[in-house]
Amino acid sequence: MNGRRPPARGMTPGSVRLIGGHWRGTRLPVPDVAGLRPTSDRVRETLFNWLQPMLPGARVLDLFAGSGALGLEAVSRGASSAVLVEADPGLARALEAVVAKLQAGDRVQVRRMDALACLDAADDHFDLAFVDPPFAADLWPAVLARLPARMAADGWLYVESPATLAPSPPADWRLHREGRTRDVRYALYRRATLHAGQAPGDPLTT
Repeated sequence: MNGRRPPARGMTPGSVRLIGGHWRGTRLPVPDVAGLRPTSDRVRETLFNWLQPMLPGARVLDLFAGSGALGLEAVSRGASSAVLVEADPGLARALEAVVAKLQAGDRVQVRRMDALACLDAADDHFDLAFVDPPFAADLWPAVLARLPARMAADGWLYVESPATLAPSPPADWRLHREGRTRDVRYALYRRATLHAGQAPGDPLTT
């Protein structure tokens, strides 16, 4: 959370709340860590309205989990499981404490590791991935190059970036919806699969 900016609507300094589903109203701690910038209530509400039809039973990956607001919101609204990846030890401990408090250890796993290392080492697959890295680190190209190997053939991908930047996923991901605030661009992509006989430049089907 950037101390020079007022908290987003529905957020108090040091916390962010889940806004829908089984854990609605639960507040998640937001430690004062450089680069930590929880997705605002307004953006999350819009995003999860887009995602609601596909969430039941989904396997979710939340890279750069931070406060855990995206991955935990997904499980709160019906996703079957979530992996929260966080390299910062303090943030990872806070996530583990939240998961324990919610008694969600059977559905939510916290992985204390670097996001790129996780993508390189993991052998599991996901239906939905959240990619919201610290903006200053410019990790979108490296993540988006590795991520498809961990995603289902009809998977969904959420990418958050500065308002003036539009990171490009690989060619088989099609933009589904996007929006902007003063500070961020948020975009949801759907993976498209080539049928036999199609060339990469042909129209894709979902």
